[in-house]
Amino acid sequence: QVQLVESGGGLVQAGGSLRLSCAASGRTFISTYAMGWFRQVPGKEREFVATISWSGDFTYYQDSVKGRFTISRDNAKNTVYLQMNSLKPEDTAVYYCAARLSPIVVVTPQLYDSWGQGTQVTVSS
Repeated sequence: QVQLVESGGGLVQAGGSLRLSCAASGRTFISTYAMGWFRQVPGKEREFVATISWSGDFTYYQDSVKGRFTISRDNAKNTVYLQMNSLKPEDTAVYYCAARLSPIVVVTPQLYDSWGQGTQVTVSS
């Protein structure tokens, strides 16, 4: 079982930046897992934001964040990051980190095996 803890959320003005971190712990290391970031606002389903392959060589983004967000990972530190630039009010959500016990990247949240507790990101206009 992998435990995931997100950090780095907060309140930022539109156009600003935040860097989210997701630290993994437990007996299993994430170096062979695909990792993803998702977000959710009240009353809506959890939506895909970005995913990264186990090696970091492949990344994939939701269209609305392409060119603004960057997902990366440091397997030596068991940590995944989401750099968010040029933030918009519509990026406001609780952001979740997820681990998939497979090297294959996917965008469907139901196919991820472990989740963090989430971190709130609020972008003011």
